[in-house]
Amino acid sequence: MRLIVIAVLALPALLLTALLVYALVLFWNSGRGVFPPEGVSVAAARPPEALGAAAARQAAGRARVDRQQASQVLFGDLHVHTVYSADAHLQSVRIRDRASPNPPADACDFARFCSQLDFWSINDHAESLTPALWTRTVEAIRSCNAAAGDPADPDLVSFLGWEWSHAAGRAEEHYGHKNVVLLEDGEGRVPTRPIASAPGAPAAFLGMGAIAPLVRGTLAPWASFHRYTRDVRAVADCPEDLPVRELPADCRESARTPAGLFAKLAEWDLPALVIPHGLAWGITNPAHADLAVQIGQHDPRWQRLLEVYSGHGNSEVYRRLEWPRETADGWSCPVGGDGFENCCERAAALARERCDAPASADCEEAVAAARTSAADRFGGLRSPVGAVPGTTAADWGECGQLRDAFLPAFNYRPRQSAQYAAALATGADGASTSRRLRWGWIGSSDNHRSRPGTGYLEAEREIMTDGVGYPLPEGFFDERGASYYYTGGLAAVHAPARDRASIFEALRARHAYATSGDRILLWFDLLAPDGARHPMGSELALDAAPRFEVRAVGDFEPRPGCPAFVHEALSAERIAQLCRGHCYHPSDRRRRITRIEVVRIRPQREAGEAVGPLVEDPWRSFPCAASGEGCRVAFEDPDFVREARETVYYVRALQEPSPAVNGDPLRCERDDAGRCLRARPCGRRADGRPDDCLARIEERAWSSPIYLDFGAPP
Repeated sequence: MRLIVIAVLALPALLLTALLVYALVLFWNSGRGVFPPEGVSVAAARPPEALGAAAARQAAGRARVDRQQASQVLFGDLHVHTVYSADAHLQSVRIRDRASPNPPADACDFARFCSQLDFWSINDHAESLTPALWTRTVEAIRSCNAAAGDPADPDLVSFLGWEWSHAAGRAEEHYGHKNVVLLEDGEGRVPTRPIASAPGAPAAFLGMGAIAPLVRGTLAPWASFHRYTRDVRAVADCPEDLPVRELPADCRESARTPAGLFAKLAEWDLPALVIPHGLAWGITNPAHADLAVQIGQHDPRWQRLLEVYSGHGNSEVYRRLEWPRETADGWSCPVGGDGFENCCERAAALARERCDAPASADCEEAVAAARTSAADRFGGLRSPVGAVPGTTAADWGECGQLRDAFLPAFNYRPRQSAQYAAALATGADGASTSRRLRWGWIGSSDNHRSRPGTGYLEAEREIMTDGVGYPLPEGFFDERGASYYYTGGLAAVHAPARDRASIFEALRARHAYATSGDRILLWFDLLAPDGARHPMGSELALDAAPRFEVRAVGDFEPRPGCPAFVHEALSAERIAQLCRGHCYHPSDRRRRITRIEVVRIRPQREAGEAVGPLVEDPWRSFPCAASGEGCRVAFEDPDFVREARETVYYVRALQEPSPAVNGDPLRCERDDAGRCLRARPCGRRADGRPDDCLARIEERAWSSPIYLDFGAPP
């Protein structure tokens, strides 16, 4: 009897041990399986009648503004991540019950059938691409292109590429993220491996395993992620003293600076574009990051374009924002001004409100401590909320955020903006340089769900944006940050044909523009005295007053659901899972362009010249007719000859208001002076379902600039 009792008492311990051993075996064996899943794309192009209908709609749009031309406007997304990126895979595990594993095959099908783009590129982080994953990436892009039909007139052009993801804590050493887009994908025309920003596995991989217990999920996805991180860490660094074509095939190649990246691309001698992105986004860029650091390393052979807008926000505008700085005496907390409030200012006010005796020495000590703590948290993933105990994200209003701007990036970095780049004419050391940052401007998505071109659908926030924050410990990324994720933008090109060479050359020539996601048609031309027409992106000298012409046509109101050809190609389950039941499905009604804004920038002529007065935004504004038949504007600048200095011009075409995800990021309750008293960050509704946090915005298109030097034309 005694033996029976002992056996019964020991049973729970034995069972627990057995379960633990089983779990460990499952974890290990799952990690040994194939990761990530490759998926299978639909091996069929869109039918010719679908492409013909799109071309007819665009021709009708051109007719609205009397724009006759042989070229066409094509729309794409040059910034797409799949589960092959570490951060994308981590998000896929987090939301596994609402999305697929998101391999490259999903991106191909989404671009072809859901968003119905003309072109896209894959840009997974090079730092986490193993040799095996790079091989699969190349195969996936080739497969997507093979399904596109006639290479001279494909339904979809898929570009191969990667992201060079540089980050540094010190602003003077920070170069940011850049997407590399390759023209070709054929045998012998592709680099053996992508080029990362630093040797060694990403530092983030060392800590990602610790996040696993904080994220709800079954064991199998984490076993897969465990295998992934283990494989990345196992890749050896390439020797640094060999030419790129002589390096081992299975090593990690890296370049620590943009100049090093360009040198390696030059060694490969393959056509490529390098596109800086997300420069004003405060999560990955130090608060005092300055594009002047990069001028000395800029190479216009490769860097022809800038991503001015993405699902991570708008990086267009320059504003003089003063962030806290660390000094020998501690952290400074400058007064924001111009409607900008530093979080260290807000911390001091919140701490004082919580004092029992506001005039006491103890209160002053608490206020000073809160101010210092908030200043110390202003960069990176750290939220200010933890600086004052008992506060929530709502209490912090919109401190640290750019106000009165269109869908701005979170924790905005103004000296990383597109306007600042166009105004720069000096290097970080103040020396004059001819390497001006004369970039064309595009939009893209920076989507991490294998979904290129998500801007057509202003819904499904947790799928169509990256706005699902990780449930990190108290005091880190919170709903304030998630409120600054938007659906993606688009890159538009004026190309003479649909083939890859025509699209790539149009991008290289900067005959391109950005949109916030809608397919707005935009033309911006300089009309030269000799009768020539110079399109957006042009760079020329002129000794007469420049004359310009702008024409713009709005996108169509969307219909629900998907066109018939999508239902013929995909199952109902696939449409629901991949497209969330909605495709780009235009109605017959176009949205109205309400006005055209012109921005004029006069780049610096000497070291130390203040940038703010050089940016006139807007310099001119033209209302458009209420008829909805498109908008056509002409203007000239008589000041150009009088000032006799280099000048940059670009235009914005603004569309009538329509609802958008996170259209009003923090949904502030304001006082009479417009100050945000309390925020309502975007999260989940009372019933637990995701909130799309819709608000009406003016979707828009930004032209690439026209760069004018003063002088006689050649």
